[in-house]
Amino acid sequence: MISSVRGIVLGVAGTTAVIEVGGVGLSVSVTPQHALSLRVGAEATVRTALIVREDDLSLFGFVDTDELAVFDLLRGVTGVGPKSAMGVLAAMTPGQVATAVATEDDSAFRKVSGIGPKTAKLIVLSLAGKMQVAPTAAQNAPVAKATVSDSVLVALVGLGWSERVAAQAVDEALAGASADQTATVPALLRLALTQLGPQQTAGSAAR
Repeated sequence: MISSVRGIVLGVAGTTAVIEVGGVGLSVSVTPQHALSLRVGAEATVRTALIVREDDLSLFGFVDTDELAVFDLLRGVTGVGPKSAMGVLAAMTPGQVATAVATEDDSAFRKVSGIGPKTAKLIVLSLAGKMQVAPTAAQNAPVAKATVSDSVLVALVGLGWSERVAAQAVDEALAGASADQTATVPALLRLALTQLGPQQTAGSAAR
């Protein structure tokens, strides 16, 4: 079991980071927010969970032990796989997950892509009494907006724009749009691409 890795970040693309440990580059799946915090060439320490399947070995990375603990609990819920668990952590902090479970608010989980109504209710029932993370006050709108903007920024960088150019486009899109227009990744991504302009390509912007 690989419980953590520490090494130099060789690259970050989307939600995948490559960290060199002992001369070996390990591919680690992380949340969009975590990906943005990693810097190529800098050392990083990442808590990890190794998922072993018959035809695949996947390493998932987390900022701290709270995220890892919530990930493990979510995977124990019927119908929730590693990718869906990461989707929850991309949309909610461990404290917010604990709050949703404590208040039996399954609607918080229904907002996560890939989590249906039945699975959302099952998450609340299955995690009741198991959360070791302290609940936090619900601040759904600010957290959702930050999560959406972070995801769009990662998507634009993955398409080839520099982080500086992508961040400026996201900020301009957020400034000139309504709450509904910035509530989802596809909607905000379209606005950000409009800000970048139809004549500007990712390749030219990156240079």
